[in-house]
Amino acid sequence: MKFVLYNIRYGTGTGIRYHLPVPFSGYFRPTRRNLSRIVEFLRREAPDIVGLVEVDEGSYRSRNLNQAEHIARELGYSHVYESKYGRHSLVRQMPVLRRQGNAFITNQAIEAQKFHFFEHGMKRLVIELELETFSLFLVHLSLAYRHRQYQLSDLHGLFAKVTKPILVAGDFNAFWGDRELRLFMAAAGLVNPNTHGTPTFPSLAPKRQLDFILHSPEIQITDFRVPGVRLSDHMPLVCEFTPPAPGTRRRVDPAAALRLPPRPDGGGEHHVA
Repeated sequence: MKFVLYNIRYGTGTGIRYHLPVPFSGYFRPTRRNLSRIVEFLRREAPDIVGLVEVDEGSYRSRNLNQAEHIARELGYSHVYESKYGRHSLVRQMPVLRRQGNAFITNQAIEAQKFHFFEHGMKRLVIELELETFSLFLVHLSLAYRHRQYQLSDLHGLFAKVTKPILVAGDFNAFWGDRELRLFMAAAGLVNPNTHGTPTFPSLAPKRQLDFILHSPEIQITDFRVPGVRLSDHMPLVCEFTPPAPGTRRRVDPAAALRLPPRPDGGGEHHVA
């Protein structure tokens, strides 16, 4: 089975022209041409599951096109999309921003799907998909370190309710790389297949590992790579794996299940709604 994770930056592209005539002006430009290139990349990879971060649901820049729905239709897959902002966030009322979210696209049978929202940060969405033998989570964590730590704690709380092996992926915005995630990974019993620490951002000259695919040991990785594709400011991640056998349960090594550090405000753990 093949999984592709890609922060597509709403299909707006990258490069010097993105910042002309003024910085970040490319954020408001039409996306159809670059989106077609993204579709072709995915078609060549032929993944079974795609996790898309920063997807345009249908603003003027995409000409009212839901990018997740369009990509799924082009590939003959199904899709699951949701806005990345909290259900009561004022951002959901703002032009362009209210059309921004994340999505899964897959050719696999989906047994269940859930949307969770963190209590902290602007980007709060967690998409959970349950497939036959494992569950997937897609996230886009906060740019603020403190909020990211709260979100990781909440994410760990979500995992406690899941008995199947898990795969969690997304743009973690971990500016210190996997060092920032070590306690979280140990507590959740997760493994990072990017064993060489290959950077994923920025795509034109990658220096930071912001994007991650983490998995339970019961999911056996057969290949992992970061293709040199520069259709966004992030690089895509491609992970091939053997799914666990039916009935396999997720197990966390008690010796590795380290306690997460106490919250700086002295409060208890915040759970995802």
